[in-house]
Amino acid sequence: MPTVVGTACTLIGLMDIVFPRLRHSRVHALAELLPGAVSSLAAAASIVVGLLLLMLAHGLKRRKRRAWVAAVALLPVGAAAQLLYRHSVIGMVLSLVLMGVLLRYRAEFAALPDPRSRWRALANFVVMGAVSVTVGLLIVRSHPDAIEGSPSLSEQLEHVLWGLFGFEGPVAYRHGADYTVGYSLGALGLLTVATTAYLAFRPEHPAARLTPGDEERLRELLATHGRRDSLGHFALRRDKAVVFSPSGKAAVCYRVVSGVMLASGDPVGDVEAWPGAIACFMEEARAHSWTPAVMGCSETGGEVWTRETGLDALELGDEAIVDVADFTLSGRAMRNVRQMVKRIERAGYQTRVRRAADLGPEELEAIRRAAADWRGTDTERGFSMALGRIGDPADGDAVIATAHKAADEGAEGPYGDLKAVLHFVPWGRDGMSLELMRRDRSADPGMNELLIVAALQAAPELGVERVSLNFAMFRSALARGEKLGAGPVLRGWRALLVFLSRWFQIESLYKFNAKFQPRWEPRFVVFRNTRDLPRIGLAAMQAEGFVSLALPRLLRRGPRPEPRPCAHRQLADGQGLQQAA
Repeated sequence: MPTVVGTACTLIGLMDIVFPRLRHSRVHALAELLPGAVSSLAAAASIVVGLLLLMLAHGLKRRKRRAWVAAVALLPVGAAAQLLYRHSVIGMVLSLVLMGVLLRYRAEFAALPDPRSRWRALANFVVMGAVSVTVGLLIVRSHPDAIEGSPSLSEQLEHVLWGLFGFEGPVAYRHGADYTVGYSLGALGLLTVATTAYLAFRPEHPAARLTPGDEERLRELLATHGRRDSLGHFALRRDKAVVFSPSGKAAVCYRVVSGVMLASGDPVGDVEAWPGAIACFMEEARAHSWTPAVMGCSETGGEVWTRETGLDALELGDEAIVDVADFTLSGRAMRNVRQMVKRIERAGYQTRVRRAADLGPEELEAIRRAAADWRGTDTERGFSMALGRIGDPADGDAVIATAHKAADEGAEGPYGDLKAVLHFVPWGRDGMSLELMRRDRSADPGMNELLIVAALQAAPELGVERVSLNFAMFRSALARGEKLGAGPVLRGWRALLVFLSRWFQIESLYKFNAKFQPRWEPRFVVFRNTRDLPRIGLAAMQAEGFVSLALPRLLRRGPRPEPRPCAHRQLADGQGLQQAA
């Protein structure tokens, strides 16, 4: 029902804006008896109500309570405007029928509001301003028989801009049409100002933040059960939210992006308590009418999610895992990596692999600044396999691999001899997961291969037995599509992935990971139904940093919220693993 109501709200909103006046109807004859000001106000009300109904339609489809309240308040005004200005009994009846349906099914519209912040006010001003100017031009041109002379497009635009501020413009009308146009333009300007002011001054309800208590609870769960999932430590990002199971023995971490409640990896904690945390996650999704989804869960995690929720799962790609005991540079398969490493070492590069706790504050700060400066994009990338910080005192067991090369005297860079950085986060007590790869663009090619080999060779001294490298999306399709005998569908799918790799590094990550002869562990996306996949894909791209709809950070800052039981607290943006080359 909410979807049907939302669609009907869209149609009625369009009708309020563009439906023509019925000049030859009986209602038109009766409306002529009313004062001209009433008709002009009705015209303005019809346009404003139509625009607001269009804005509310999406919220009604998502069962938002505030959208329901606003629609119930607006529809009677729209019905009156349809009768007095459009002279349409049908339009009035449809508006009242929709209001009746909303009142009849009011219990279905109970979803809580989404997290929000001040930057939406600026976005609303820009969008509504553009819409107001566009609709204003249509209003100015909607009375061609009453316009005096032939005003140019620039004069019409000037008339619209003056009219939005409540002043008369250069376009003149006959037969009282100037009142209708003036009221309508003024109403559009008032609508833009009113909605922007509401968004700017309403009580803030920002995205939640991870409290120290939540982080401590997550670290306790990871200390006991962190070995199960290589992505577990990424639950400690500080732009995610977390819900705990009723027993407190498991948790699900997520972020809300464009109405999608996007979890990553497996639930943290005891597998026996996963169903409780998953149930709490789904309850939160229902309360807010968010679309639930999970990115990058393991096969075990996917089985639990689908069994407990009825959701579906689709293989997303494979994670490359290297067992340290089996790793060697010997053999024909490792020839390219071996030759590259030897060449770089002969060029004078040296490597150091240490726990973060073993580095001094000055060196850690230099590494942080270098990693930020060497980032290849304007925004941080990463969500499911990124932590977003280096050298935090609480992450002293992380591993940092660095490459160094002494420069000629007087030619040393801003970070001394530092040329490349790899950052690994813990994976239980005996593993680590690659989180970040950065290098000086002036350094020789092959820095990432050099440091991965150095980390694998130093792993036994650090007590590390397993190393998780990058995640390769659609790896199996790429691998099977290039084999002899692959069918036309598989070859076509592989060709599409290769084409998309120009922007998303799908093929390059697969080939980079394959150099180290890893074993591949499948990862899955869990979703409610197939029609949600495009929306989930867009939300995932936003979370990973490939698509950015945000405004400057100063406009997005907000106070920390109060903690809620079984509730969401959001965790901080980090660097993804998609910069392998």
